[in-house]
Amino acid sequence: MSLRPKPEVENLKVCPHGGPDYAELRAMNLTPEEVIDFSVNSNPFMPPPGIEKIFSGIAIDRYPDSEATELRQCLSEQLGVAPNNILVGSGSMELIRLIAMAYFGRGDSVLILEPTFGEYEVACRMLGAEVLKQWAKAEDCFALRLEETTSIIRQHRPRGTFICHPNNPTGQYLSRPEIEMVLDSCGDSLLILDEAYIAFTEGRWSSTDLISRGNVIILCSMTKDYSLAGLRLGYAIAGEEIIQSLRKVCPPWNVNVVAQEAGVIALKNTEYLKQCESKISQARQFLIEELHRLDFTLVPSSTNFFLVKVANAKAVRTALLRHGILVRDCTSFGLPEYIRIAPRTMPECRKLIATIESLKREGESGAGIGQY
Repeated sequence: MSLRPKPEVENLKVCPHGGPDYAELRAMNLTPEEVIDFSVNSNPFMPPPGIEKIFSGIAIDRYPDSEATELRQCLSEQLGVAPNNILVGSGSMELIRLIAMAYFGRGDSVLILEPTFGEYEVACRMLGAEVLKQWAKAEDCFALRLEETTSIIRQHRPRGTFICHPNNPTGQYLSRPEIEMVLDSCGDSLLILDEAYIAFTEGRWSSTDLISRGNVIILCSMTKDYSLAGLRLGYAIAGEEIIQSLRKVCPPWNVNVVAQEAGVIALKNTEYLKQCESKISQARQFLIEELHRLDFTLVPSSTNFFLVKVANAKAVRTALLRHGILVRDCTSFGLPEYIRIAPRTMPECRKLIATIESLKREGESGAGIGQY
């Protein structure tokens, strides 16, 4: 009889993600280069200039700086917080798991506002924590019912609360008074604000000063902002005591030398995000207008990505992928009638719309295009 893992791992359900499934592409005789990926919420434009030159000048025979000192200093200057309030991670995914390792375990409960990013639940269940869920409703355009949220927190006293802000996949974004309302109900339990998608969000406000409350962790993703998905780079902002606790469970050398240097170069290019934001906003507006013209129902979103209602998300995804276009099937979020789309370049957006129009004309059986 083989050795079994601990029950928390044996019963763990893997969380699906956007991006290409390479085995699936091979089975469909597609290469990754042939696929236009609307399924991920990252910046669709190339990384800032200069990053491609890193590879010829970095000594990969030496260990990276475990403290990511230069990168944290650059982040400190940009964010207006001390370097000791920042922990750099191999993507925000690693930081989510570090938070769970440091703060949650058996006997603890954690509140997650759904539908949302599935890795919060995975990380908590790995450590044996109980997961409480509050579900937003489609008829409310997935707006969060914060009075209910605060009531749940006061009743169950969870050890932590995760809020994806803006939320993935719905694009809902809360005002500062709304976040403070939730925070006031938390007492001394953690509030984790995952701001991975904040860079391209309308009406965004700075939450960094909230860390002075002593129980707030803010997660950010340079992967999403600077088109660095292949390098994995994110950071947490929190009070120094929390950062020190996360460091204790953080692996040494967790961020490689290429990612650290790429982060420094990206942060020094102060115009890059502004230029990308303008182009992304234009492409987003084009997609919204064209999808409305084609009679699709869209969920209002404050950020670059948005939900589109279809009859069968899985069928729509498959139909589009046959034409080299990848969208996010939101069944894994508990939303089998929705796909998620994030804008890309204007030529790519035009191709997406043209492909949908073609599928609607053909009336492709089972595709769900045009059935809403």
